[in-house]
Amino acid sequence: MLLFPLGLFANEPVSTSYWSNTAIGGHDTTAYYQSELERPARLVEGNKHFSVQWNGADWHFASQASADKFAMNPSLYVPSYNGFCANALSLGEGKIRTDGTVWEFFDDTLYLFYAERGRQRWLNGDWHQYKAQADTAWADIILGR
Repeated sequence: MLLFPLGLFANEPVSTSYWSNTAIGGHDTTAYYQSELERPARLVEGNKHFSVQWNGADWHFASQASADKFAMNPSLYVPSYNGFCANALSLGEGKIRTDGTVWEFFDDTLYLFYAERGRQRWLNGDWHQYKAQADTAWADIILGR
């Protein structure tokens, strides 16, 4: 198996809307990383006025401060697999878009899911194995295999 840091290759695909180039449903990706005490009870919607173009997609943020934080080091805030469904990748289903509403952290890494069912599979199963399967599928996608 080929091992490399995720995000190593330029122009990796990003999960965007079918109708626009907006990543992860326009949610502010930096907000996922707030501490549980700071984190709001709901997802934080981004605003197109606070947008950063990264890897061919428009990433929206709730404030200029969040946009600046992302722009300084996107790799700290981009979800695994650039926002594509981690569960679908682990099942060999390819790039299934997500909208940022179903998510979970595993070992301090953000993963997005198309549906709650996939998230529950990872929570209740062997997520280490699922991650390894998803990593292999992602490598195949970005290497064009």
